[in-house]
Amino acid sequence: MSERLAVFKTYKLYVGGKFPRSESGRVYEVTDSKDRWLANAPLASRKDARDAVVAARKAFGGWSGATAYNRGQILYRIAEMLEGRRDQFVAEVADAEGQSKAKAAAQVDAAIDRWVWYAGWSDKVAQIAGSSNPVAGPYFNLSAPEPTGVVAVVAPQESSFLGLVSVLAPVIVTGNTAVVVASERAPLPALSLAEVLATSDLPGGVVNLLSGRTAELSAPLAAHQDVNALDLTGADAELATELQTAAADNLKRVLRPRAADWSADPGTDRLLAFLETKTVWHPMGV
Repeated sequence: MSERLAVFKTYKLYVGGKFPRSESGRVYEVTDSKDRWLANAPLASRKDARDAVVAARKAFGGWSGATAYNRGQILYRIAEMLEGRRDQFVAEVADAEGQSKAKAAAQVDAAIDRWVWYAGWSDKVAQIAGSSNPVAGPYFNLSAPEPTGVVAVVAPQESSFLGLVSVLAPVIVTGNTAVVVASERAPLPALSLAEVLATSDLPGGVVNLLSGRTAELSAPLAAHQDVNALDLTGADAELATELQTAAADNLKRVLRPRAADWSADPGTDRLLAFLETKTVWHPMGV
C-alpha cells in the first residue's frame, strides 16, 4: 500500500468575510521557534490594507447598530467554536511560540475564556462608561458611550493568540470594526482564527485579518483617512512613534504600546479605549 501524501494547508487573508490571497500574489515562509518550516502565509500589500479598511467601514453601520446583547451572543459563539477546535489551536500556538503543549493549552484556554469574559461585558459597559449628569436648569443631561469607528490593530508579536484575542475582543464587543495586522513572526493562529470568525455569525467585515510585514501594513493604516483609531500594541517604540505621527493627520485616537501580562485579568481599560462619549441635553416639562 502506497504511503499517503499529506494535504498541506493554504493560509489566506480574511477581508470582508471572504478569504482572498494577497492581491500581490506574495507569500512568506513561516517557521517555528527552531526555524523549521511550518507553512507559507500570505504577504499582504498596501492594497490589501486599503481593501480591509473599505470592508470594515462598510460593516460598521450594521455592527455598531446591533444590540449589545446580540454582539455578546456572537462573541460567545466564537468561544464555542474555538472550544471545538481547541486541539488545532494548541498545536499551532505550541509551534508558533515554542511552548510545551501544556503551556500552549493554557494559553488557548485563556483565550477562549477571554471571549466569554468580553461577551459578558457587551450589555454592561454602558453602565460604567455612561452617566446621568447633575446640571442646573429645567433639563436633564445624559452621557452614553458610542463606538469610535474603524480601529486598526497591530497585534502583539510574541503572544500570537492570547494577546491577539485580548486586543481584538474589546474592540469589536463595543461596536467598532477592526483591521488587524497579525504577528509577523507567528501569523498562523490569527489566520486560523479567521476561519472560526467566518463560521460564528460575525458579519463579514467586522474583523479583517492581514498577515505580512508589520511596518509595511501598519503605515498605510495609520495614514488612512477612514481609520478612526489605532492600537499600536505590537509595534516597537520606533515604529509606534512613526505611526502616531501619521495618525495625527486626521486626529486618530491612539493606544500606545505598553507592557502587558496577557494571562492577567484584563480589566476594563481596553473596553473604554475606543469609545466616544455622546452627551444629550433634554428639556424637562414645566
